[in-house]
Amino acid sequence: MTTATAPATATATDTNLAPHELRILVAVADAGGFTAAAEALGITQSAVSHSVRGSEGKIGAVLFERGRAGARPTPAGERAVAHARRVLRLLGLLTAEARAAARPEPADAVAGPLRIAAFRSVALHLLPPVLQRLRERHPALEPRVRIVREVGRGTAGEVADGRADLALATLDGTTPLPSGLVAHRLFEEPYAFVHPSGHPAPRSLPLADWVENCGSYTRAWWSAQAWIPSATVEAEDDGAVLSLVSTGHAMAIMPALSLTAAPRSVGIADLGPDRPSRTIGYATTPELASTALVRALVRELRAATPAMPEALRAARHA
Repeated sequence: MTTATAPATATATDTNLAPHELRILVAVADAGGFTAAAEALGITQSAVSHSVRGSEGKIGAVLFERGRAGARPTPAGERAVAHARRVLRLLGLLTAEARAAARPEPADAVAGPLRIAAFRSVALHLLPPVLQRLRERHPALEPRVRIVREVGRGTAGEVADGRADLALATLDGTTPLPSGLVAHRLFEEPYAFVHPSGHPAPRSLPLADWVENCGSYTRAWWSAQAWIPSATVEAEDDGAVLSLVSTGHAMAIMPALSLTAAPRSVGIADLGPDRPSRTIGYATTPELASTALVRALVRELRAATPAMPEALRAARHA
């Protein structure tokens, strides 16, 4: 793939990008090419090319690598597209919330799409009742959930890249949040020893694990446990691990939310007072944190999470 020649740096008076230019940058990134972006936007390919060249001139950097296979963002382009998504989202919220505030009853301001990024166990066991209460209180609100693996930049990266308004994330204190985000704790989620119920020697079984499990928040504890072997069974997610344990093929160390719907064939044992835990919280941008949509979701999350530790402690022990 070839890279376009670096454009000349624009003067200080013409560096601002218009909303339609931001939409074109996002469309090219999403579609993977100028022609596909033009089709998605209902404009000509030459108009897309002209707009992108103009944006590159204003910014003073090449934003897309062009080639026969299409176009993909350069590092500068990735940053520009992420900011474009966030700016466009705020522009949409500006209009919606200003209109709602002008109505006789501003309480009706909570309306429209609310984009949530969550990892699997939170999406399965924490979000459903929260979303149900949101819909009951705010029928015009439209939750849209994106399930993301909690590795690398994880769910918080979705907010940083402008694809989500709020991320439910693990906040371990050692992995820095992407730039420009704020995060708040909701609750601590303990880990437990999980094994086939009734097995005479569960610690003799192979250890099943998955890539999202046992991050830096549990690594020190994990490495100090001489009885825990190296994982010999690698699974795609916590559901697959639970299935392996349930059918007698493995033991595991799992976070409590993953065990919410554990069958009776799974034994759950407390790991003691020094057991590891991970912090579950949420991340968003300072601008989105003040919007009616995000504030409504945070209220429901905080209303739900006081009951979570008790619910987690009530998990069956064997």
